[in-house]
Amino acid sequence: MKKIQSRKWYMRMTILFLFIIPLSVSAAQEKVSVKGKAITVKEAIKLIEKNSAYSFFFKSTDLDNKSRRDVDCEGSLDEVLSEVLKGSNIKYVIKGKDVILSINKVQSSAPQQNKKNEIIGVVVDYQTGDPVIGATVQIKGASTGVISDIDGKFKVNASPEDILVISYIGYSTQEMKIGKQKLLNIELKEDSKALDEVVVTAFGVGQKKASMVGSVQQIKPAELKVPSSSLSSSFAGRLAGVISVQSSSEPGADGASFWIRGKSSLNGNNALIVLDGVEITSSELNALDPEVIEGFSILKDATATALYGTRGANGVMIVTTKRGEDLLKPIINIRVEGSARQLSNVPEFVNGVEYMKLYNEAKLTRGDDQGLYSDEKIAATANGGDPLRYPNVNWYGEMFNKMAFSERANLNIRGGKKSVHYFMSAAVKKDGGNLKSLSKDYFSYNNSISVIRYDFVNNLDIDVTPTTKVSMGLNASIRNWNGPTQNANDIFNLARTASPVDFPIIFPAQENDTHLRWGGMSGGTNNGGYKNPIAEYVKGYKSNDQSTFQANLRLEQDLSFITKGLKIKALASFKNASTTIVERTAGYNQYQYAKDSDNLEMIGSEQATNLSTTGDKNSTGSRKLYIQAYLDYNRTFGKHDVNAMFLYNQDETSINKPTTLLESLPKRKQGIAGRISYGYANKYLIEGNFGYNGSENFVKGHRFGFFPSIAVGYNISEEKFWEPISKVISHFKLKASYGLVGNDPDDLRFAYLETISLGGAPKYTFGDKMNQGAAGPVWTRFYNPDLQWEVGKKLNVGFDLTLFNDVNISLDIFKERREKIYLQRTNSIPTFIGIGSTKVYGNLGEVDNQGLDFTVDYNKQVNKNLFISVKGTFTYAHNEIRAYDDPPYLSNPNLSRVGHSIDQALVYVAEGLFTQEEIDSPDMIEQTLGYTPQAGDIKYKDVNGDGVVDENDRVYTGNTTSPEIIYGFGSSIKYKRWDVSFLFQGAARRSLFMNSFHPFGSNAMRGVMDIVAEGRWTEENPHPNATYPRLSVIDNPNNTVASTYWMRNGAFLKLKNAEVGYTYKFFRVYLSGSNLLTFSPFKHWDPEMGGGSGMAYPTARTFNVGFQLTFK
Repeated sequence: MKKIQSRKWYMRMTILFLFIIPLSVSAAQEKVSVKGKAITVKEAIKLIEKNSAYSFFFKSTDLDNKSRRDVDCEGSLDEVLSEVLKGSNIKYVIKGKDVILSINKVQSSAPQQNKKNEIIGVVVDYQTGDPVIGATVQIKGASTGVISDIDGKFKVNASPEDILVISYIGYSTQEMKIGKQKLLNIELKEDSKALDEVVVTAFGVGQKKASMVGSVQQIKPAELKVPSSSLSSSFAGRLAGVISVQSSSEPGADGASFWIRGKSSLNGNNALIVLDGVEITSSELNALDPEVIEGFSILKDATATALYGTRGANGVMIVTTKRGEDLLKPIINIRVEGSARQLSNVPEFVNGVEYMKLYNEAKLTRGDDQGLYSDEKIAATANGGDPLRYPNVNWYGEMFNKMAFSERANLNIRGGKKSVHYFMSAAVKKDGGNLKSLSKDYFSYNNSISVIRYDFVNNLDIDVTPTTKVSMGLNASIRNWNGPTQNANDIFNLARTASPVDFPIIFPAQENDTHLRWGGMSGGTNNGGYKNPIAEYVKGYKSNDQSTFQANLRLEQDLSFITKGLKIKALASFKNASTTIVERTAGYNQYQYAKDSDNLEMIGSEQATNLSTTGDKNSTGSRKLYIQAYLDYNRTFGKHDVNAMFLYNQDETSINKPTTLLESLPKRKQGIAGRISYGYANKYLIEGNFGYNGSENFVKGHRFGFFPSIAVGYNISEEKFWEPISKVISHFKLKASYGLVGNDPDDLRFAYLETISLGGAPKYTFGDKMNQGAAGPVWTRFYNPDLQWEVGKKLNVGFDLTLFNDVNISLDIFKERREKIYLQRTNSIPTFIGIGSTKVYGNLGEVDNQGLDFTVDYNKQVNKNLFISVKGTFTYAHNEIRAYDDPPYLSNPNLSRVGHSIDQALVYVAEGLFTQEEIDSPDMIEQTLGYTPQAGDIKYKDVNGDGVVDENDRVYTGNTTSPEIIYGFGSSIKYKRWDVSFLFQGAARRSLFMNSFHPFGSNAMRGVMDIVAEGRWTEENPHPNATYPRLSVIDNPNNTVASTYWMRNGAFLKLKNAEVGYTYKFFRVYLSGSNLLTFSPFKHWDPEMGGGSGMAYPTARTFNVGFQLTFK
């Protein structure tokens, strides 16, 4: 029963739009008192209500007795009421904080069959006594009725012979004859059948969780509500089987990268995402507001995904939106929130004075005493007297705010009656970036990053006849992005790496100037100078307008007249997506002081500063038409459950603005799929599936692929011999599945055909003066009629377990071999064959992927006031390449990818830093990496033992750059009107490689990170294990190549989300945050961003406050 209560709570939360019902019923009666001289019973009751939390229900005429007496008593409510009502004919019933008074002695009267009386009642849960909000109370045979309010109370006019029908989803419907009752206390009991958890699986078909044999996980939509504009940022740690990382908080680009059960292919590993039966992109998924989501399922094994054939090879994410319900009054839900974002763990750089000292050190330590910063400049910069001649610019501080702000709002309405049901939602999200609005200081436009998104979801269901249902869905998403012409990551990188001392931001304007005089320094590659970060940021602006409109039409026809349990369902969908990008940009002119002069000189040639406009070439879009129809048969014969489905689907995608012949041709896919399942007594379960799909990428004979699967399950806990331990292990099911899934190269068109460029070959020169030429055709891709489907062979075994009706455990162990992976031959064809740049493709790759995913959750209604939920997930996925387009590598087998993971890095093996003794030794192994090493430079291992360190000495080592382990654990606690929740999320078995952060440079003047300055090797402190090698002003390939010297442990644990809320009746207010704490051995930047320089737009710590209103 405890388990049922937990499920009932979940269903109530979902059906009532995530409204947290106040748990205000106290288990023990509080002390009450009443004192009065010559008072009536009614006056005494009012005194008790005034001085306590109790509410009384009674018919006014029942307390018309005018007799008065002195009352002075104190004690429990029972004791006080016994005294107050002494000598009267009033009886009472106490339900929590509600007290119902009624006449004890029934007055006889002549029957009045047609007279309507006001009936007052309260609907409560039979087990807990909690009020049931939104219960429908109708007079049987009539179309009118009422619903219970926030306290479970209702009023209805009815005659004594009327029968009330009281119903609510998750409870058994109850009927009650009115008779002579005026006050009703109705206790609804849970409907165990209705509470069976239904999981949405392939093509939107719902299956009872107890009878499922596939590996499917479902998550409550409430868990996806995090302070982010992208839905995918909530996946990590919440979904067992999903590897997810978020590497940026840039507005409009803060979605996470995710893979279901890791990576199994050397091509794309993106999961299929299906919204209401139609495929969508990850960006469209990120646009969804959690308020509109009804169900969210992850299909992981072959049984769950085989039906999708080519589209489901990498797992399937099924999302369903909310639909209308049969309600007497519509439910209106409003949610508004605002958040503040703070960029987290931004790498720190040294100031200008320290920068110049380190620059001089880098020069001198390499024996170069030219071009040093003078002592005069260092001292003047330290004094800060002349910021134009002696600048010390904190570019990051000048360009970035510490906080950025976002606002989100959602309004949705749900309702319907009889044959028409509807759900409508409108949401707006506005995100501002951390870049300051600097362009307004110099120009008339504002190019700081701002993203506004409008999303609309509308679902309408019409019961045309008792056996025919028509549904229509209309979704629209409009996104407007405004910002700089430069990529945000590039701006951030430039702000953190530009020299702080070589030039000021801008020089003052002079008379007759026609353009701004931006600071600069000659010698670079940007028009003869170095880029000015602020000038690069403000030199133009860009708008990116995207719109997506999708219309779905569904038909469901009951075919019971043919045979009971048979239905046909059809879906037609049309989607149009368009993108329009308008970019306006200009050049800028830089100046510097002329040598030994106070005059300014222009660097390079003068640049035009008028804004140029581009737009047409950046406007794109696509149209997608999708149709499907299937027969569904579901029938129970005694203990035998039989289900069968047969489906046909087809989709066509066209590009709105094609530029090539292939782009002008619609891309089509079609297939059929089927499923049959059988269950006996809910104990013995078997299911078979198949997909038969066609692709344009293969020649006739290989064009269609057949992908079957089979699964079995055994509910041991349904056996009679299990009864003695059923109170401990209340549910135990074993399951196993094996099947095939298919994949084809989605990024190519007609991959088996050759492609030819008519003018791509070198010209033949002829003529008497050799001044004539002509070029012939050249193959850009060779014909290959042997191309076939990429096939994955998936095995899954696992169990579902429930302990004490409260603790649910699910474990799946999986293994997949992906064969015939489609690859371009780049390594195995020798150059002397002479194919040049012509591409050759084949089924060359093979990958093994294996691991496990695990979830445990505990849900307990401790008492009427306290509910506790605890959840943990764990996912481990490890892959290994078994075949690849490798040459024999007889001399250097360490270069082969075979035997290593997809995301494992090929790097040199570092052995610390050279000492001077090693440099001077005649036995020193030569390193030919583009720079002759000195003491303090990185020393590498001669892996192949040929006496030279070169590119043949690289090895695949370390963990993968995407995590192999993702885990999460958290809890949600509700006490009376308060709720608190938190989630920790972590990643492990991940390596990251630091690169591109090195100071100075041959063609740049990059800043110096604190970690470089603090951990560097110096001649005064020649530590062979220093964390940064000997400084160098020019690029030093010996020290900057990818190697184990720069490999770090990328594991981390985060307090990913935390929230506290308070609910009062229809109002809830809450405070939440994300990325609040990070624990990791890597300290230089947020490890979730991965390797590199840390100079991309970083992740953010977010604080959010919001409120929710629900009107019923």
